[in-house]
Amino acid sequence: MRPGHTAWLTLTMLLGATGVATPQEGPLDYPQWRGAHRDGAAAAFIEPAAWPTRLTRQWQVETGLGYATPILVGDRVYAFGRQDTDEVLMALDATSGEVVWRTPYTAPYTNNPGTGRHGPGPKSTPLFYDGKLFTLGISGVVSAFDAADGALIWQKPASSVEPLYGTALSPVADNGHVIFHVGGHNDGALTAFDADSGDVVWRWDGDGPAYASPMVAELDGVRQIVTVTQAHIVGVAADSGELLWERAFVSRSTNNAITPILDGDAVIVTGHNLGVTKFRPRRQNGQWTTETIWTTDEVSMFMSNPVLAGDTVFGLSHLNSGQFFALDAGSGATLWRTEGREATNSAVIMAGDLLFMLNNDGDLIVARTNRTGFTQVTRYEVSDSATWAQPTISGNRLFIKDESTVTLWTVE
Repeated sequence: MRPGHTAWLTLTMLLGATGVATPQEGPLDYPQWRGAHRDGAAAAFIEPAAWPTRLTRQWQVETGLGYATPILVGDRVYAFGRQDTDEVLMALDATSGEVVWRTPYTAPYTNNPGTGRHGPGPKSTPLFYDGKLFTLGISGVVSAFDAADGALIWQKPASSVEPLYGTALSPVADNGHVIFHVGGHNDGALTAFDADSGDVVWRWDGDGPAYASPMVAELDGVRQIVTVTQAHIVGVAADSGELLWERAFVSRSTNNAITPILDGDAVIVTGHNLGVTKFRPRRQNGQWTTETIWTTDEVSMFMSNPVLAGDTVFGLSHLNSGQFFALDAGSGATLWRTEGREATNSAVIMAGDLLFMLNNDGDLIVARTNRTGFTQVTRYEVSDSATWAQPTISGNRLFIKDESTVTLWTVE
């Protein structure tokens, strides 16, 4: 038996003995955008002693158009996509791919010409929280479902003014609330809904939504929602929605799409042609300010979310037609960059000292978190169609969403 395999079998048997894992507590769960902590970390991945020549395909299921990441809780995979004029949430058996339940709702949508090649499917990843699933449709419909049977619990219609390119941000939960940035560019509001009833708990309407997903942070002793808007990065009080601080952040393409990275009491942000900046929100004499720690324009990100692995930021810069890079998180210094022309987009997941980089052309690169240079371990082809969604990696399983299907690949 190869090294590490015993640990994997033990973990699997423990989960199997208890049935469905406790919500958001199972070591193999991947319950929301970018994983349990929204930081791009895989769930309990164990590296094989020797990487196989190819991955093993276990099943593939048609789940509908769209680039929402499939999420995993216990023995179920939840996938969100478009089938004809419906947006559809599905629960699949994680082992077999069998459809456990399927809940559609009518959601007609016409693409903006600028996003035609990405299709009309939802791009927002579902959120699992307290036994429920929460989704944001591409036109802005907010829905809550019972995770056990798919029953619709509550739903909020889309704003009369649709986001210019549809929605893409993924909701977050905190203290009984689910937080979405809903509405169009000029009339949107960061909104906290009661998770059980759907009642609005608070709204902050100071700036319209972008495409980045919010984070929950504890900064200077205050719990807050940190998010990117059309023109700012803001922190609002998690319990009331009161604006605490804001910092100008305007992308040339009005496409602020990268989720902020939390690094202790600091925030790392990037955007199209905006470089990368690390800053610290803090209070002085009762007033909030933001202090720049470092900034660099040597790398910049358009739609590819980076990861913070220890003291290093890894990701794909859109410069030079796509460069993988590493930055020192303490100083902002560029440690290395590849030559370029790597990909238009790469969804990056970290697992120990490994990086999984799923490029939009269906290639999955496995590399080391090396500070001295790009170190590829292996590469696999996992799809014949575009792969813009983040992969869901749990144990030895990789759930890959392409244009219209979810496929389970395993590292054997």
